[in-house]
Amino acid sequence: METLTEIAAVIARHISKDGFHATPIERVTLVRSSTVTMPMPNVYRPQLCLVAQGRKEVTLGDHVFRYAPGRYGVVTHDLPATGLVVEATPDKPYLCLYLDFDPVMLGHLSLRVPPPPGAPSLPKGKTVSEAGADLLDAALRLLRLLDDPTALPVLGPLAEQEILYRLLAGPDGARMRYITSGQGRVAQVGRAIAWIGQHFRERLSIERLAAEVGMSSSSLHEHFRAVTAMTPLQFQKQLRLQDARSLMLIEDIDITTAALRMGYESPSQFSREYRRHFGEPPARDIARLRALPSLAVIA
Repeated sequence: METLTEIAAVIARHISKDGFHATPIERVTLVRSSTVTMPMPNVYRPQLCLVAQGRKEVTLGDHVFRYAPGRYGVVTHDLPATGLVVEATPDKPYLCLYLDFDPVMLGHLSLRVPPPPGAPSLPKGKTVSEAGADLLDAALRLLRLLDDPTALPVLGPLAEQEILYRLLAGPDGARMRYITSGQGRVAQVGRAIAWIGQHFRERLSIERLAAEVGMSSSSLHEHFRAVTAMTPLQFQKQLRLQDARSLMLIEDIDITTAALRMGYESPSQFSREYRRHFGEPPARDIARLRALPSLAVIA
């Protein structure tokens, strides 16, 4: 596909090193990896991810989403998931484009784009689909502005709006509308996600969380799992373990300190859960990350 080949060429021209790279285009990040990577947990924001070259996998709960060239993913809530690049070489690196969603722009557009027919079902907070020609064309127009800084302030917002329009008018239209909706079960789940994100180091009471978002405990559990593929407690645990890993890696704190900061009752409990989640004990995992930073690119 010529459009996809050109998208990959533009990305490759503007980033020559592995990692995440901010761009002059607000909310656009370009990613490159010249090797396959180890599984790296991360909290994915509401955004579009379009893969131009290489392949990756993202695991959310018990669901695995597979990306290939020309496939895009949409995330509608802050979700803890695990990503890894599964196909990349120095000659043909993994390349992708991230576009963080602007809720104001998306909200204005959703008022002008007719919703899809039928009653929307409760959507999972992440999906992966094949990009149509119109979406790829819009993404390419946005990326070409990296080579035209004079036109960027004027044409950038228009290209971004076209991408959002294509998503709203396409198969993910109903899912996209939930990002800006303040009503309904998905909005309540969104508030529960935000609350856990602010309080994940504290002991989690499902009854208190349900009261905070105006749901019964059983309804919260059912709808939370439908959107995130996890229970609230599993969601909290992933946030705790990811934050602890970052603290040990960046601040060089010990296991006991990390466990206490995350609200664990004992370092041994923390170490058991850490090993189940990351596959290795904390000390060995952190040593591996420091020794092989090229394998730790977040996909």
